[in-house]
Formats: sequence, structure tokens, C-alpha cells
Amino acid sequence: MKNISIFGTSSDAGKSTITFVIAKILQEKGLNVVPFKAQNVSNNAHVCDDGREIAIAQYFQANVLGIDTSYHLNPVLLKSGRGSSASVIVEGRVVESKDVRAYYKDLNLLKPAVKRCFEYLDSKYDVVVCEGAGSPVELNLMDKDLSNIFIADEYNTKIILVADIEKGGVFASIYGVYNLLPKKLRENVIGVIVNKFRGDITLFDEGIKIIENDFNIPVLGVLPYLPFNLGFEDSQSLKNYVQIKENPIINVGVISYPYMSNYNDFEPLIADKSINLQFIETNILLDKFDMIILPGSKLVIKDLLWMKSTGLFNTIKGFEKTILGLCGGYEMMFENLFDKYALENHESTKEDGFGFIVDDIIFEKEKILKKSSYEIFGCDIKGFEIHHGQSKKYPLSYESKKIKGTFVHGIFDNDNLRNKIFSEINSMYKPFNFKEYKFNEIDSFINTLKSKLNIDLVMEKINE
Repeated sequence: MKNISIFGTSSDAGKSTITFVIAKILQEKGLNVVPFKAQNVSNNAHVCDDGREIAIAQYFQANVLGIDTSYHLNPVLLKSGRGSSASVIVEGRVVESKDVRAYYKDLNLLKPAVKRCFEYLDSKYDVVVCEGAGSPVELNLMDKDLSNIFIADEYNTKIILVADIEKGGVFASIYGVYNLLPKKLRENVIGVIVNKFRGDITLFDEGIKIIENDFNIPVLGVLPYLPFNLGFEDSQSLKNYVQIKENPIINVGVISYPYMSNYNDFEPLIADKSINLQFIETNILLDKFDMIILPGSKLVIKDLLWMKSTGLFNTIKGFEKTILGLCGGYEMMFENLFDKYALENHESTKEDGFGFIVDDIIFEKEKILKKSSYEIFGCDIKGFEIHHGQSKKYPLSYESKKIKGTFVHGIFDNDNLRNKIFSEINSMYKPFNFKEYKFNEIDSFINTLKSKLNIDLVMEKINE
């Protein structure tokens, strides 16, 4: 049985969602399926069942399928680093911080890790659904493309193209990508999915004829634009969230600094009908908010300096209601932050924090990666840690009347803790079952798209 590659004809075409949709449909047909992405570029990561980290997209895809998570799903992950460098995570562990040019120059050193992980999954599952990255035909980068060309060529995967019609130029993007692919890969293309169509899909009937008759590419489906506020992979997808609520009673502001990470912490709040959530990118008045959240950060001191330069730092210090810090945001709440090993900065650095918590944060070389059960703010919860910063006095969390903070991500996924926090802010807050919401949203999303996809053709091709 053949494996599948999902290629976008552009960036943000919807590859991540199509990957789990196709994988789930194949799973429902009785196949043992697993998602995979050779290389991801994202500050949004999650700790796996094996205690290592991968990009949130592959973690989310695996959760949709109900399978165990491990570093094999995403062997190479790049995170924003100081200057033009990136933090390189291979097989779930940080190996070094490297200049991006040097990274691409040494790309062949990463191929063995990618092959080990892919071949491990291939030996365990019937079908590996491989998510690509960006466009597969950036001609100047094709020899450096691990996620698209390398996997598809090395393992002879069948290919599904995904085109975003919302961007415009959908015909050119489909025709161009298809015809710029190497001949071997062109012959493996099953067809194209036209994604994010708004309005009456029958208006694209002529477009389907053009693609199938003139381009000679089967159209596997035209999918409607559907808001999906789960599994945010990056800041761009986060900013596309849809929040339509009639009578929210609590206003929450999240400070959206340049290196914000782990956006998925806020999915339960975006879904919660009692909460209106707003991302704050400039120094605005905070009077209307009942809570301000300092989210995770890949470069904590740089984001702290950004808040000082914009004036937000002093505005937040003067905020008289609840302030909550998560991971990097928690670290900012302390008196001093010491990056003594220059893990985030060009040289050893010390920076003053907000001073809400009387202790210092020390960035240690050994990164804490942990997925566990915790007791935080008087609640038993599940979550995960992923941080270099450490506090001797408050190694997990801190709570006072106004200030709350923790290193643990995913706290709002836990209904008991979320209900407790927001009931304390407003006694009219209505409890909300996020797990049930998440299950229903994913199920509805997949079923809607399944009815519009030619899965029979996909099954035929992977069985050739």
C-alpha cells in the first residue's frame, strides 16, 4: 500500500487540516494511519507521550486519530532563535542553535533522522500521510526541501495537491505547481483539492472542467470555507480565528508579542461563549479587560524588551485586575531574568522582569520537557512543560490575589481549573465542557468535508 504526500500549491493552503481529514477518513475505512511531517518551522510545540517535543500540528493530527504521539511524527523542528539563527530540534530534542544559512548548508546531516523516523512509522502503519511545507516547487530550494520533494521522491508517495481558492490565482497555482514537479512526482499526483471556497460551490463547476480537461488533473473535491478554531499551527492561522458570541461576560486580553508561542493555550477561551478574547499588539488602555494574560514566548527577554519599548510594560504593571502568566509569560513576572549561557541572546544577559514574584529566573542549559498530571491553583489537571527558565522558590506555579502564573501549558483545556478561575472573576460565568466541544467540532468538520471528497479514487491509487 502506498503512502500519501499532501502538497500545498501555496503556503497556508490548508495542508495541516487536509492531512488529518484524509487520515481520519482512511482510518474509518479500516486502515492503520499516522501523520508525519519531516520538517516543521513553528514556535508552537507540544510534549509527546515519549517526553520529547514536536510541532503542535502533528500532535493535534495524532490526537484526532487517537494514536500515541512520539518524536517520529516530526523529526525536525525549527524554532525562532536569536538574530538569523534558529533552534534546531532533531528527533524531539534540541541539538543546537544554528544560523539559517548554515542549517540549509548542512541539510544532508538531517536526512538520516528523517529517514529513521519515516521508516519506523512505515513499518508500523498501513499508510503514512505526509504533510508538506509551503510550496513544493520553490525552484531555488527544491534540493533543500525535506518535507515535500525529498519524502515524495525517496519513498515514491502518492501526492494530493491542495489549492487555496481564497487567495486568488487558483488555476495558475495548480497548473504551475503540477507542471514544475519532477516527472516522477507528476505521475504520482492523484488529484487536487480546491480548498476554502466561499459561497455556492456549483459556481465552480466550470472551473472543475478546466482543471480536469485542460490540465488533466482530477479534482478530488471542492471544499467550503469552514471556521475551525482548533490546532492553530502558527500566528497567521491564529489571527484567522472566528469568535461570534452574543453575550460574553468576561473580557480577556492576551499580549501578542513578536515571539509569542503555544497559541493553542487559548483555544478553549476562543470557544467559550462566556469569554471575549482579544490579542493585544500595541499599547492600548486595558480598562475594559477583566484579565490580562502573558502567554508563552520563544525569546522571553526579547519579548520583555518589546513590551518596554512599546509602553505596554508599564501599562500592565498598572493593571489592577487579574494577570496570568504562562511559561515565558510566567518567567516575565519575576524580579530578574538571567540568560547566563546566552541561550536566547547573543551574550550573557540579565533583564528586569515585572517584579510581581520575589525570585529570579535562571535560564538553564537543560530544557525541561514533561507531560504529566499537576496540582495547580488548587486543581488537579493535565498539561505539559517546555522551558529553559527555572525558579528555585516557585518551580511550577505561583498564586496571589491578583497574580497567577505557571510553567504548565494547556491549563485551560482542564474544565475544573478554567471554571474555577473565571468563576472567581465573575460569578455568572457558565461552566463549559471543552473536551466535548472539541470532539464535536472535529467530528462535524471531518464529516462535512468527507461528503465532498472523492475518497474512492484515493483508495484506488494507494492500493495500486
